[in-house]
Amino acid sequence: MSNAMNGQTKPRHTFRITGMDCADCAQAIERGVSKLEGVAACTVNFGAALLKVEGDASHEAVVRCVRELGYDVEADSRDALSTPNSQFSIFNSQSSIPDFLGFLLSRRDTTLAVVGALLILPGLLFHELLPFLGVESALFDVTSVGALLVAGYPIARSAWRALIVHRQININTLMTIAAIGAVVIGAYTEAGLVMVLFAIGEALEGYTTERARHSIRRLMAVAPNEATLLATDDAGRATQDGSPPGHHSAPVWQERRVPVSDLRIGDLILVKPGERIPMDGRVVNGASSVNQAPITGESMPVEKRSGDEVFAGAINGEGALEVEVTRLAADNVIARIVRMVAEAQEHKAPAERFVDRFARYYTPAVVGLAIVIAIAPPLLLGAPFMPTTSDQGWLYRALELLVVACPCALVISTPVTIISAIGNAARHGVLIKGGAYLEALAGVKAVAFDKTGTLTEGQPRVIKVRSVRCADPETGRCEHCADLLALASAVERRSEHPLARAVVAAAEGERLTARYPAAHSVQALAGRGVRGWVADREVQIGSHVYFDEVLPHDQAVCDEVNELSANGLTPVLVGADGAFAGYLGIADPVRESSRRAVDELHRSGIRATVMLTGDNAQTAQAVASQVGVTDVRAGLLPEQKLAEIKALRDQHGAVAMVGDGVNDAPALATATVGIAVGDGTAQALETADVVLMGDDLCKLPLALRLSRAAMRTTRSNIALAIGIKLAILVLVLLGLGTMWLAVLADVGASLLVTLRGMRLFWRRP
Repeated sequence: MSNAMNGQTKPRHTFRITGMDCADCAQAIERGVSKLEGVAACTVNFGAALLKVEGDASHEAVVRCVRELGYDVEADSRDALSTPNSQFSIFNSQSSIPDFLGFLLSRRDTTLAVVGALLILPGLLFHELLPFLGVESALFDVTSVGALLVAGYPIARSAWRALIVHRQININTLMTIAAIGAVVIGAYTEAGLVMVLFAIGEALEGYTTERARHSIRRLMAVAPNEATLLATDDAGRATQDGSPPGHHSAPVWQERRVPVSDLRIGDLILVKPGERIPMDGRVVNGASSVNQAPITGESMPVEKRSGDEVFAGAINGEGALEVEVTRLAADNVIARIVRMVAEAQEHKAPAERFVDRFARYYTPAVVGLAIVIAIAPPLLLGAPFMPTTSDQGWLYRALELLVVACPCALVISTPVTIISAIGNAARHGVLIKGGAYLEALAGVKAVAFDKTGTLTEGQPRVIKVRSVRCADPETGRCEHCADLLALASAVERRSEHPLARAVVAAAEGERLTARYPAAHSVQALAGRGVRGWVADREVQIGSHVYFDEVLPHDQAVCDEVNELSANGLTPVLVGADGAFAGYLGIADPVRESSRRAVDELHRSGIRATVMLTGDNAQTAQAVASQVGVTDVRAGLLPEQKLAEIKALRDQHGAVAMVGDGVNDAPALATATVGIAVGDGTAQALETADVVLMGDDLCKLPLALRLSRAAMRTTRSNIALAIGIKLAILVLVLLGLGTMWLAVLADVGASLLVTLRGMRLFWRRP
């Protein structure tokens, strides 16, 4: 019986790995640890430098295996990401990184590379760069061999462990064989130079990769570690009149700085002007403008007052806020973003998985090919095997091939690009949950939108008020219209209908709620309206159809109401004491960003933009005309939206569905890419493949452009890495290359594709 059937789960541990400089390192660790007894599953997240192990293998066994492979585990990383606030320790464990020389001297293996570089200088200068000077000395060969031994020790150790312990042929194996072969044929300087250049190249690759990781850590380190707790006499403090705790008098709020990890749901914290908000919460006192750009990417501050939600990491403006904590530190928006960015790097894009599989078989194949090149020409054609005065010899060419074929540039070309693109997206309020979704988004040809809460704000508002006694028909703002709104609000206060809340909110905004007492004897008329008594007056509120049945009104009123419907507004008619009193026009306003976003999608080559909504066709068409979508499909139930998504996939191929992340779950799951428009709510963050934080739909074209740029960069990086190697390979086969030139080309290609990938992190919207 399986563990799942028994209700048991395998233990899971996460470790932060150090010394992992390239994607091939990640593969070596993954293959090695997965062979340990008791390991059920093992994954290495190269972007976050995290190792996740599932199974009964001991912590010590995993650490020992990692160290045998030539890497290390941070001492405080055991069970990282599994305890509160550990996300922050993982992503912020290094507040800054040193310059390249400091990076080299901070690790033993790279320090040995620096020593090797100093030892190789005499041989490089007099044997490779200035041989025409004729300066010869046996000491140059000694220092070159010394450079080989010093810089090559960590590389040879890793190659031996991979080959003997784990039966693997890795990049280090290729370089070790090449260096030993060079010593055999007497090319001491080249042997030492190959190892030194390769070691420094690996260090440079690790340094640039660490900078990419650091950029994401810095991006996520936006929430403060401490908060100002407002404490009362509940904790045993003095009250206002000095009476002991428990005495019933007004308490004095006392401020105390505490770690955010100590805060609990319901605690009250003070956020002073200019401070970062330390926790997710709800404003209970105060008003201020809050800059949510670090979380949602919104360019303008958002006004916050009592009852509004605020997010950890946002920057408070000019007013002090008292905030009630609504989520623990481990569950707030920042913590969830940290987890999601870390997990996103585990969901590899198809291109990334292809490169991984290719490199797995490519490296052993290269060794076999090198053996053939070394042996076949001498045996079949009588060509020289060892170097001569007129020919490099085919053994030397084979050794050059091992160096040229090193797949460093190839295996790092994709992951750095994916990491940078996901980090840039998160920086601008777009959470992409993995490289697979990034690649899928790049191929989208059609975009489907839910209407309510996506293209529209999802919060109905009273747009028009018209009393039969209106004194200002042009603006609709007069005392009679205000009285009509106040009367309707008195009845709607006893209703839970969404339109009722819009009427009450409008009356509150105009300060009209005190004009009449709340209605009594309120009766809901199912599907038609509501009726109640306000100050001895019978008030009826309902639909146009209902009023056609019970209250007579002029044809001119019917024409106005029908025009409202044609323009996408919902008419609500009001009667008092058996006579028609006027009407309200209620609408769910279109988001300001909807039209711009749809226009940008069309300009970027999206074939079709489709609205899928359960609303009536008339309202849907009115909204569609405002936002510019190319197709409208109205009156849909959730299962019908699902069928429409399938039809769009059949017609266009890759389809993105944009919804609120709650009501559109089936359609979001069926689409090629599900995109949720969220404001930091748990539902929006957990539902879709991509989350647009905040309410700005213009982040959607940004995400599309970024995904396409990432895929273009990935393809060009792969082509560049292969192209450089093929060019050097031709020189090798023609006898025009050298081993140190080959390794220099490999290091250069690795650095080039890494820097090209990292550019995406700084790409502007």
